[in-house]
Amino acid sequence: MKLTRLLTLVAAFALLFNISCNSESEFTQELFYGNGYLISNEGAFPTPNADVTFIAGDFSAKQDNIYSLNNNTNLGSVLQSLTFNGGAAYLVMNGSNKIQVVDRYTFKKYGEITEQIDNPRYAAFANNYLYVTNDKFGGEKYVSIYNAANNSFVKKISFIGNAERIVQAGGNIFVQNAAFGYGNTISQINTTTNELQSTITVPNGDITKTIAVNNSVYVIAQGTADSYIYQISSSGNIVNTKTLTGIANATNLEIYGDKYYFTAGKNVYTMSMNATTAPTTPLFTVPDSVDAYSALYGFNVINGRIFTSDANGFTQDSKISIYSLTGSLLTTFTAGKGANGFYIN
Repeated sequence: MKLTRLLTLVAAFALLFNISCNSESEFTQELFYGNGYLISNEGAFPTPNADVTFIAGDFSAKQDNIYSLNNNTNLGSVLQSLTFNGGAAYLVMNGSNKIQVVDRYTFKKYGEITEQIDNPRYAAFANNYLYVTNDKFGGEKYVSIYNAANNSFVKKISFIGNAERIVQAGGNIFVQNAAFGYGNTISQINTTTNELQSTITVPNGDITKTIAVNNSVYVIAQGTADSYIYQISSSGNIVNTKTLTGIANATNLEIYGDKYYFTAGKNVYTMSMNATTAPTTPLFTVPDSVDAYSALYGFNVINGRIFTSDANGFTQDSKISIYSLTGSLLTTFTAGKGANGFYIN
């Protein structure tokens, strides 16, 4: 099933729920991007062709380029990630060195952050602050901190290692000091003092992804023979370790229900969070891509569906494939270049 028609259902919702009357009793219409999913398309660096795709919740319709459609201008270069705070979406623009702030349901821009932003990667909110990782190749690595009420700069915390993914758990901020498959530490920031509180070192493997679920932090670390999943409490202690015996170079960890979902190469695996042994066979394997790096470039598990993207070498539109939790292919369609993330909206 290919999704090619424009956003007719969403337009209908807009007419019903998002019509406002101006002083001359005329009607204006705004598109509504709720009750569905957002796909971040980072674009092909250095071309400023990053944007966002919206998919209806029942996959019946899609709309590409919703930022440029609603703001009459390009979003910029390299959309690295999205994060949300109430009704706002924060679009972290790695190549353009800025964060674009939009209404998450209309995608109309109403703010921008540029102060102390240099090759931003990811963002998280805690204790009325916004925390942004900045990691310039061959340059400074730090977290810049902003007042979440007005996006004004507060301070920055520098690191010797990388400043990559960032998550909130139990009111604390955790920063992944590992990138591109190298590094084994997580830094904890106390959000009351905005000072470094501790450094957590995982004993085996190099961290490839960090997530937060139910006030715990989970990291997946790759090795050349085995990989590892670590659970870290909100106070910064490693409380559980899963050894993924025989699975090398694991990445893309997600949790849905009581199961882990992760990838290794072109394989997608799942296992119970209570399991004592690793799976011996993958749930499914994605098709070949133009290169190994592209095949599983984006990955998430949302609402009982597994979302994957093939970036197609960043030379053509990405191929999006959605699977059931049992590994059955449900639908495929295209999004923008370099689709790297999936978000519920």
